[in-house]
Amino acid sequence: MTPPVVLSIAGSDSGGGAGIQADLKTFEAFGVFGTTAITAITAQNTLGVSGVHPIPPEMVAAQIAAVASDLKPAALKTGMLATRQLVETVADAITEHSLPNFVLDPVMVATTGASLLDPDAEDAIRRRLTPLASLITPNLDEAAILAGFPVRDEDDMRRAAAALTDAGAAATLLKGGHLESEEIVDILFDGSEWYEWRRPKLQTRNTHGTGCTLSSAVAAGLALGHPLPVAVENALDYVQRALRTAPSLGRGQGPLNHRVGR
Repeated sequence: MTPPVVLSIAGSDSGGGAGIQADLKTFEAFGVFGTTAITAITAQNTLGVSGVHPIPPEMVAAQIAAVASDLKPAALKTGMLATRQLVETVADAITEHSLPNFVLDPVMVATTGASLLDPDAEDAIRRRLTPLASLITPNLDEAAILAGFPVRDEDDMRRAAAALTDAGAAATLLKGGHLESEEIVDILFDGSEWYEWRRPKLQTRNTHGTGCTLSSAVAAGLALGHPLPVAVENALDYVQRALRTAPSLGRGQGPLNHRVGR
């Protein structure tokens, strides 16, 4: 049986825990065929990011065109886009190639705290990419930047999810991993229905690449034909298992166990 193709448009993580590397591992775990358009090369490990080299926009556009014209992705996700030019280039390419099932992970800050997005690119994400997204998956900090108000509790999460959906996204998954609470609450709004998932918060340092992994898992589920709430729930379950069985590599924020299976 021919597997569906999923495209990741994201940065490369030399430490292997996030970005393109995490996306490909996740696609493999879900049984889809992963393809890539690399937007930036980073020098990073579990301790932080020491260098970022954006790829020229024309080369990013060429990578997307090469995949879209031949392999016909059934879904795609974006991660680190680094600059306003790259955001604009990716938005143009998604529109030009009519790429379906777009999961937008608005990567702005690494788990270690390093900035991964130029400030002038934030508005471009809001203006150009959000209206194209089948799903946007911000954490609390990213939601606050995109929605324009602080997001600190569940009421704020619902307000932000509604605001981002009103801004054009078909649906918003507000990730609650940064909530000051004993449990993680993730809230999905598709413009009419609300869904929420609650799980105990794991005490672990091995959280590097959780956002990349989650968005990739959702994209994989959509490519497999799952309804959005099912794709989201399966992705959340996968990330939880990957966190529980993380291998504790490195001296900082360690990577997940992507081999745990879907």
